[in-house]
Amino acid sequence: MHTQSVESPPRPPAERGTVRWAGALALCSALLLALVAVRWYPLMTLDGDIAETTHRWAVDEAGVTHAFRILTDWVWDPWTMRILTAVVAIWLVWRRAARWTALWLAATCALATLVQQTLKTVVDRPRPVWPDPVDSAHYAAFPSGHAMTATVVCGLMLWLLHHYGAARVLWRTAAVVAVISVAGVGLTRVWLGVHWATDVVGGWLLGALVVVLAVRVHDRWRS
Repeated sequence: MHTQSVESPPRPPAERGTVRWAGALALCSALLLALVAVRWYPLMTLDGDIAETTHRWAVDEAGVTHAFRILTDWVWDPWTMRILTAVVAIWLVWRRAARWTALWLAATCALATLVQQTLKTVVDRPRPVWPDPVDSAHYAAFPSGHAMTATVVCGLMLWLLHHYGAARVLWRTAAVVAVISVAGVGLTRVWLGVHWATDVVGGWLLGALVVVLAVRVHDRWRS
């Protein structure tokens, strides 16, 4: 008489995909963090070349630089993103009675800010310094808080639209706005000479990792 072995049920494809994405993003984030922390020379050289080129453009193109300062200080500023998060959280409670989802949204954004500030303190990477700066910023450079916050907020907003069955036109429009915002804020930070390119890439990677993990937590709670 044979007894059947008890095995855990196979993971659904969506769950396996989430695990793969999380693993890939975590690996890339950790690798970039390590290279920045040890000041790997080829990467630092590349950062310096990009920074010098974009700074020359920023000095020469005063109109574009002024527009980028408005975008980065008002439209894509982390506080603008946090206010958007608070508005959506209130809407979730008021219109959907989704208190747990609203709390999950707020907690995810708060956790992302904590991770970002902790890494800035630990890595303590200096920002670019210019004899003729076009903008200024405070705290350490890695990762870019603007890039990470925009990635987290835009990613969560897109997921919520999908989760609540937004119309296809609305979702596609929001996706275009999100891509432009996330890419645009990274461009403005490098153009204005307040971040190295790898600061922005690190912010994007870490922000995407936070979104993937947060969605996984939400799905696990629902199931």
